[in-house]
Amino acid sequence: MKVKVSEINNKCDNEVVNTDITASIGDLLLDAGKISPSDVERIIAFQKQKGVYFGEAAKALGLISDDDIQKALSNQFDFPHLMASEESFSSELAAAYQPNSAQVEALRAVRGQLMLRWFIDVHKTLALISPSRNEGRSCMAANLAIVFSQIGERTLLIDADLRQPRQHALFNLQGGYGLSDVLAGRADLSIATRTTVFRDLFVLPAGTVPPNPGELISRGLKNCLQQLQIQFDVILIDTSPTEQGLDAQLIASLCGGALLVARKDKTKLDALQMLKETLQDTGIQCLGAVLTDF
Repeated sequence: MKVKVSEINNKCDNEVVNTDITASIGDLLLDAGKISPSDVERIIAFQKQKGVYFGEAAKALGLISDDDIQKALSNQFDFPHLMASEESFSSELAAAYQPNSAQVEALRAVRGQLMLRWFIDVHKTLALISPSRNEGRSCMAANLAIVFSQIGERTLLIDADLRQPRQHALFNLQGGYGLSDVLAGRADLSIATRTTVFRDLFVLPAGTVPPNPGELISRGLKNCLQQLQIQFDVILIDTSPTEQGLDAQLIASLCGGALLVARKDKTKLDALQMLKETLQDTGIQCLGAVLTDF
């Protein structure tokens, strides 16, 4: 997915990745099981002989790969991301797999604008809204949540698309309860899952697809958000497309603000303009639009 600005290892429990920024590359490689204690002596001897860095020496000896070095460096600099060989999440999550790509740089630009314009003072929640399906809204919400977490913002991604949810698939979460179950009183907010790779990122999946999404959202989401705002710095909410009902507008009204998502060569300008005007007429602040291209 490309973005223009004008615009989880499936093991998702409470384990936190070791990101001791004071640890050496050797310690990190040892902790990761990439080298053994007996390898360390060989590496250090080679390092002294050739005058190279520890990682370069280990690679020259055939003990580790470039990916192993990059992974260790990402932990050392507290910048978690995944290697291409780690099929923990969907490949659509560019922020997880390609942190140095142009499209993730564009995501960081969106994050910067939102930090300046919205996530200041009392604002902690933001709805991502699109007119139709297949416009990149869920993918945008997930990638934005990752880049917010990468700067240490305690971030919660809520899948409030209770009609055709996607976040559980993007983050490879296996079934279980979610937002709909919380709103129906069948679970509590502790079911929000902390990702193992991104320690500041939590995901609350949609849960059971209910027969009455609009009624559930109207009934209990406000109270949920009030509780969650105490615990998180940034709460991003993925919504169902506005063509499928008023769910997204209800959610945006609780947030007070919305980010519109449109897809190049698909989203009709008239539909986007109408959505913007509808939101503004009800007092919801439109912070801008993100154009996806994939």
